[in-house]
Amino acid sequence: MTRDTHLGRIPRGIARVLAAAGLAADAYLHVYLADRYDAVSESISQGTLFRIEAALAGVAALLVLVWRRLFVDLFAWAVAAGGLALLLIYRYYDVGTLGPFPDMYEPIWYRDKTLTVVAEAVAVVATVFLLLYRPGRGRARSGGHGRHASY
Repeated sequence: MTRDTHLGRIPRGIARVLAAAGLAADAYLHVYLADRYDAVSESISQGTLFRIEAALAGVAALLVLVWRRLFVDLFAWAVAAGGLALLLIYRYYDVGTLGPFPDMYEPIWYRDKTLTVVAEAVAVVATVFLLLYRPGRGRARSGGHGRHASY
């Protein structure tokens, strides 16, 4: 392993911890708030959707720490970015009822919603870093021994 590859692990490790922390906070906050939104319902309640988000965020937090693969980073990004996008959409636009999903428009900010936005934003930034910063990829290999060629 070259020095560049080894040094590249430090920022990626920090990004993984930040992504996992943001996703774990997202999961906690959605579980914490879910029962408050059970009454907002069509075929599926908003509380149920919060529990689904919590489960996805929890799985993504765990996976991003233990399984360092591109598709895991993509999954973690999708969970964080999707949650953040939906929160902001339903904060600023009254989308109305969509099929089995209830009208989740809530045009106010409160502490737990703000914490959720911060947690999801941290996870989005960290996972974007993981997706874009991939040191040691695409370099020439020498002799089939898995070492980087030195020029």
